[in-house]
Amino acid sequence: MKLFGGSHSQFRSVIQWENPAPDQLFHRWTADGDEIKNSSKLIVGPGQGCIFVYDGKVQSVFQDEGLYELETENHPFVTTLSRVMQGFTSEHKVGLYFFKTTRVLNQKWGTPSAIKYQDPKYNFPVGLRLFGNLSFHITHPGEFFSQVLGTAESYSTEDFRALMGGRIGQPMADYLAGMAHSYADLDRERNQIAEGVSERLVAEFATLGFALEDFRIEGTSFDDETMKRINRITDMNVEAQAAAAAGLSYAQLSQLDALKDAASNPSGGAGLGLGWGAGVGLGQALAGPGLPGSSDPVAKLAQLKKMREADLIDQAEYEAKKKEILDRL
Repeated sequence: MKLFGGSHSQFRSVIQWENPAPDQLFHRWTADGDEIKNSSKLIVGPGQGCIFVYDGKVQSVFQDEGLYELETENHPFVTTLSRVMQGFTSEHKVGLYFFKTTRVLNQKWGTPSAIKYQDPKYNFPVGLRLFGNLSFHITHPGEFFSQVLGTAESYSTEDFRALMGGRIGQPMADYLAGMAHSYADLDRERNQIAEGVSERLVAEFATLGFALEDFRIEGTSFDDETMKRINRITDMNVEAQAAAAAGLSYAQLSQLDALKDAASNPSGGAGLGLGWGAGVGLGQALAGPGLPGSSDPVAKLAQLKKMREADLIDQAEYEAKKKEILDRL
């Protein structure tokens, strides 16, 4: 009884993938020393497939649900008798790898590090991170088995996201390097970028047995060095617009900024004689070359008011210069 009981437990007659975890893409069946008996039954459930590896070689890939009969050289009674002294083992080993055939939806992705490229408008290096959403499904499980899975016992959606993160950087960098959009255009052009990068990624992952679908970019961010450059450009643009509103050139605005910096450090050499120098500098800004009506006190007062409204000078500077202009009348 014990001998035949060992024979019964040694060889599996019905094999199936029961209750797969929601995030599991591949699962290797293993039991009873990986031995099955001749004409064992394989059940492939809905949304599943199975790779049948026998003696180290892929023999079949089952991609349709149903009941299949497996043929091997393991006949339970003969094998049990011939291997009874070797612990009921057989030289014929089987690998059954179940996989998910349904679409895997709403998978988050992100670049693991900043992607570097040169901004085509401002000509400075940009460090960009992107994140988004995608869907995929397994199209060629045999390719994936041979190139990625190997001897792993299982493979999950988390494993796929890690694979995705490691491979998305170069196609993304190549596309960004060839496009003509500045950093300020990225959010507006996200759909176009996603479409262009998707074409490259689809080809990349097709070689691994996956089909990528619905690839989207949901957001972007910049590294610290890029943000410093962007903030500097933004500040300069705001100042230039304020100067233009007050009728000043950017050079004249820079002159005012230098005077204010000197005023904030009166102990330094630049602060010596500041009261006189600030008045001269402000007067030169108001009467600078090319400014219409520079000799007209009314025009000067109007321009002075614009400079105050644009916050190019403070209230004290405004009152002092206003008094100076009025005193000359």
